Amino acid sequence: MDKFIIEGGERLKGKIGISGSKNAVLPLIAATILQKGTYTIGNVPRLKDVTTMMKLLDLLGGKCEWRGDHTISIDTTGVENHVAPYELVKKMRASVLVLGSLIGGIKKATVSYPGGCAIGERPIDLHLKGLSSLGCEVTIREGYVDVTAKKLRGGRITFDTVTVGGTENMLMASSLAKGETVIENAAREPEVVDLARMLKKMGAQIDGEGTPVIRIKGVGELTPCTYDVIGDRIEAGTFLAACGMTRGSIVLENCIPEHIKAVIDKLRETGMEITCDGNTIKASMSRKRPRAVDVKTLPYPGFPTDMQAQLMAAMTTSKGVSAITETIFENRMMHAAELRRMGADIRVVGNTAIVHGVESISGAKVMATDLRASASLIIAGLAAYGRTEVSRIYHIDRGYEHIEEKLQSLGARITRVKDENMGA
Repeated sequence: MDKFIIEGGERLKGKIGISGSKNAVLPLIAATILQKGTYTIGNVPRLKDVTTMMKLLDLLGGKCEWRGDHTISIDTTGVENHVAPYELVKKMRASVLVLGSLIGGIKKATVSYPGGCAIGERPIDLHLKGLSSLGCEVTIREGYVDVTAKKLRGGRITFDTVTVGGTENMLMASSLAKGETVIENAAREPEVVDLARMLKKMGAQIDGEGTPVIRIKGVGELTPCTYDVIGDRIEAGTFLAACGMTRGSIVLENCIPEHIKAVIDKLRETGMEITCDGNTIKASMSRKRPRAVDVKTLPYPGFPTDMQAQLMAAMTTSKGVSAITETIFENRMMHAAELRRMGADIRVVGNTAIVHGVESISGAKVMATDLRASASLIIAGLAAYGRTEVSRIYHIDRGYEHIEEKLQSLGARITRVKDENMGA
C-alpha cells in the first residue's frame, strides 16, 4: 500500500484543470447497456472506480477500452450476462447502477446485494421499490437481488427520501418502459442531470431533470452516442478548501461553478475571494485566519455531504467556533478523530461536530477511513506545521485523479511512497 508524506506550510499557487466527474461517469458507463452498440465517452477520469465499472461491463459481455488518456470506447453488442458478482460489487457500491440498465436492456438482472460502507448503511430498498413500480419482480436470496420484467410499464415512483442512485436507476429503466413514468422527490444532483442528458442524446424522452419531479415517456429503442462527462464538482470544491486553508491563490479550469454554488457561498463567508467566469474559478485567501462558519449537509442544491470533511479540515484553524451538521450519512465523522491527532479542537455530539478554531495545527501520522476523509487529511497536512503521513490512501485513488501531481504543480510538498507498515 501507498501513503502520502506531506511537508506542510506552503501556500497553494497556480492553475490546474479539474478532471471529469467520478460520480457522473459511472452511471454513464452503466447506461450503455440499455442499447447494444458502440459508444465513446470523453473527459473520463482515470480512477479505480472507473476501472471497476469497466471490468463489470466486460464481465457482462461488453468491451471497454481506453482511447487516449481520458476517453473510453465501449461496445455493448455482446452483453448477455446479467449477473454482477459480489467480488466486484463489494469494491464499489455504484455497481448497483447496472440494475436499471440491465432491466431496461435485457429485462433481467442479478446483482450482489451491497452491504453497508464506512460512512453509513446506504440501503437500496428504494431502488427495488421503484423497479417494482415499473412491473418488475424482485426477490432477494443468498445475498443477491434478482430482478426480472416480462414487460416494463411506466408508473409513478415517489421516493421517501432523496436517492441519487435510485433516481439514476429509475431513469435508465423507465427510458425503455411502455408509457409514462413520473419520479417524485427525485434527486437533483448535476450527476443525475448529466445522465439524463446522455439518455436524451440517445433518444430518451425525459423532462424535468434537475427538479424534484422527472417525467419519462418510454421509447421503443435508443441509439448509441458519443458523450463528454461534466467536470467533478467535489474535486473543485476540495481544491478550493485547500486553497483557503493554505491561504493560497489558485485558478481552476474545466469546472461548472453553478454546481458548487453552496460550497462557494460558504467559503466566501470564511473570507475567501472567489470569482467565476464561464468554466473557470479564481480563488484567493488572505493570510488571516478564516472566519468560522456553520454548515449543514443537504441534498443538492444544498451543501454536499461529499464536502463536509474538507470544510471541517478548513475550519480547524478558523477564528471562532463552527457547527458542522451531517444529515445524509449517519457515520461520516470518523475524520474528526484523525484531525484531533493534528491538534484540532473538535467535539462530536450526535451528528454535529463542534470545531473550536485553533491558531495552527501540526503534522502527525493519520489514517484515511474513506474517500472524502482522505481529502480532509491531505488538506490539513498541507496547512500543518511539520510532517504529516497519511496512510490507506487507496481511498483517495477511488475519487481523485493524480491528486498529488496536481498539488505539486501548485507548490505543495507532497510525495507518494510505499507504506511498509501496511503490507503490499
